[in-house]
Amino acid sequence: MSEPRRVALISGASRGIGAATAREMGRRGYHVVVNYRENTAAAEGVVDDIERAGGSAEARQADVRDGEQVGEMVRKVYADHDRIDVLICNANTVNPQFEPLLSLSWDTFIGKVGGELAGAFFLTRNVVPEMQRRGAGRIVYISSTAADWVGSVAAHSTAKAALNTFSRHVAAAAAEHGVTVNTVAFATVATEASAGVLDDELRRYTEERSVLGRMLTPEDAARTVVAVAEESFGAAVGQVIRVDAGYDVLEHQLHSTAKFYR
Repeated sequence: MSEPRRVALISGASRGIGAATAREMGRRGYHVVVNYRENTAAAEGVVDDIERAGGSAEARQADVRDGEQVGEMVRKVYADHDRIDVLICNANTVNPQFEPLLSLSWDTFIGKVGGELAGAFFLTRNVVPEMQRRGAGRIVYISSTAADWVGSVAAHSTAKAALNTFSRHVAAAAAEHGVTVNTVAFATVATEASAGVLDDELRRYTEERSVLGRMLTPEDAARTVVAVAEESFGAAVGQVIRVDAGYDVLEHQLHSTAKFYR
């Protein structure tokens, strides 16, 4: 009897990094559960892409900020497949507000921070217990290097920094039960979402400070996420892995003080 396909649940997988990760997981032999909130057509399109490439996938609707919706989705996945081997928490629950802190309303600020954490919290609470019971599982949270930024990104930065800390608590609680948890923090990725906030000057600035000579693509991100989700990455636990195409290193090298250290 052949081994059943491993199952990967990916939140926010109808577009961007989530969609690219779903396709990559499909190519690696996983049955992919493509979670989406509203865009049924986009989610079904990702499923079609995976199946045309010889993989296996399905779309599942749920707003991951809603604990009841998440619980129902996870119960159905377990009922149909009896397993979730990999959980990738990727959903962008609330669009980031790029405004200075002192001009942000409390509702806007806490909406971003709370939405980010709710999506991670409800998925984690519903999936981890069964992973622990089975003694195996992988969780990858998708974060951003924006957690380290200051300026007109206070809500976004705070939300991502909180997610990074949350993920380490999950890693500490789950590791003794065979569940490995890590976070991947990406610099700006060229997606539909980022296109709306990047002007030409900022895009050139980002490209010039990349060892790739270009912005990260969803496919770059997907390959990294899948690598972290594989068993071969098992020695890393509770890490926040920065993926920025060398931006941070080159930024320090290009800094005006660099000449003093050559």
